[in-house]
Amino acid sequence: MADLFTPEITSTNAQPAIIDLGNGIFHIKRLAPSQLCLQQISEVTELAPFRQMMTPMGHTTQVSMSNCGPYGWVSDLSGYRYRATDPLTQKPWPNLPVEFLQIHKNACELTQLPTFTPDACLINRYHIGLTMGRHQDKDEKHKNWPIVSISLGLSAVFQIYPTQVNCTPINVLLEDGDVLILSGPARHYPHGVKPIKADLLQPKLLTRYNITLRRSQ
Repeated sequence: MADLFTPEITSTNAQPAIIDLGNGIFHIKRLAPSQLCLQQISEVTELAPFRQMMTPMGHTTQVSMSNCGPYGWVSDLSGYRYRATDPLTQKPWPNLPVEFLQIHKNACELTQLPTFTPDACLINRYHIGLTMGRHQDKDEKHKNWPIVSISLGLSAVFQIYPTQVNCTPINVLLEDGDVLILSGPARHYPHGVKPIKADLLQPKLLTRYNITLRRSQ
């Protein structure tokens, strides 16, 4: 597949494959249509541009972010939270694309999880060498709804830590078009992303995007 602003994007007709990793972790291969998702990201970020947010500790995030949907996840010196307006524009976040909602619905149905409508969609943009440190998703009002994420572009090794103390992580290789679900016990597991590596077979591919759908309220 190509980068966000590259006109030609290849796709595959292979059927999705579900990998049940236990404890509510589901890895679905080849579920998301890359070209369609990248086009939607482009449209969302025309209205809510990618930005690096400030953490409560006073550091700037490595990964650039944007949001769409009724609520967007934000970070600044005041803390982590969801808000209904973009701090840059003071306007509501762009609408959550129906294509993202359909992928979310398909993923829940394929894994026999109850379908629900997410109200927040965080879009992360990674360049080569960037990483996401170990953290938990705990800013949502109700923390038992599954988290569904869509990977696009460069591959990433997603690390899941089943316990709070030091442990060997579960490493999941997420490739273009893959979907990962954290549900049940795994919904509360710490997780992170190892540094993004270049693809030697696709030297013009420089970016990874991750679309994360949640119920925040």
